[in-house]
Amino acid sequence: MAMSLLSRLAAGAAAPVFPVIGAGVLPQVERLFSSPTLRRVGSPREAAILLVAGEIPESAREALDRVHDQVPHPRTTETWDGASPVEDRLTEAWRALCAGGETEPDRRPDTPPNEWKGKGDHGHGGEGMMGGVPYGRPMAMPGEDVRDGLQLDRYSARVGPFAPMLPPGLTLEVVLQGDVVVDVSVCAAPFPQPGEADAPELCAARMVRLLGLDAAAARLVQGPRPAAVFIRTAVPSGLGALPGSGDARERLSGWLAGKHGPNRVDGLADALVGLEWHEMTLVLASLPPSTLAGSLSMTEAA
Repeated sequence: MAMSLLSRLAAGAAAPVFPVIGAGVLPQVERLFSSPTLRRVGSPREAAILLVAGEIPESAREALDRVHDQVPHPRTTETWDGASPVEDRLTEAWRALCAGGETEPDRRPDTPPNEWKGKGDHGHGGEGMMGGVPYGRPMAMPGEDVRDGLQLDRYSARVGPFAPMLPPGLTLEVVLQGDVVVDVSVCAAPFPQPGEADAPELCAARMVRLLGLDAAAARLVQGPRPAAVFIRTAVPSGLGALPGSGDARERLSGWLAGKHGPNRVDGLADALVGLEWHEMTLVLASLPPSTLAGSLSMTEAA
């Protein structure tokens, strides 16, 4: 089939890829997206290619299928072991989609994952318009605000294991009042990653990417030489602060200079309470994967 002008123009753009990152490949994935031929998108809804990198445990397969079905048509999936060349394969897959290549069908049924379970006669909450667990998720209920004691709605949500703002594999049950975290439970720990993933420049790059500074993140990924300068200039002071551990800039700069150990933070889940959502994600991004694995205690999933 002949490509239209718009299709040819699209095929020449960077391939929009959403990475699903499994065990053992985090540094390789981060370095892969320093290529100008690839565009790492922040949501499956923005992608055309789903890159499944590394080993995905069976417990996360259903979540993987849900992410797959969020990628709009036309779409395709590529798997990668983190070692073999993949950049050309991704760009070729993108060109094939632009030329009218076949799309992949859904993997999950187009039905709610849980039945409606409202408490009232007409499916509503049952306590005014509150209470109940519609479609398996509890409705917001008032509770004491952690900042000033006012009664505000609390909403519970489960996030992970492939949420791009969290470390790969980490699944959290988070209770929010507005954007403030009032409770955190760890449902699944991050996937194990190689020691290379603990490099301070890679941790800084993850954090800087969350700030929307993709160019600075790409420079950090290139290696440790520019890392000290970019950490001081690209990571604003005060972000990612933890009691007794300073802010992210202090932790990463000191760590890069060899002034600190493995940056272990005991009781990290408790330390996240009271932070705003974006602050919590910045804290998690600024810490090395080995620290997260040792600092986030597992609790029973809700």
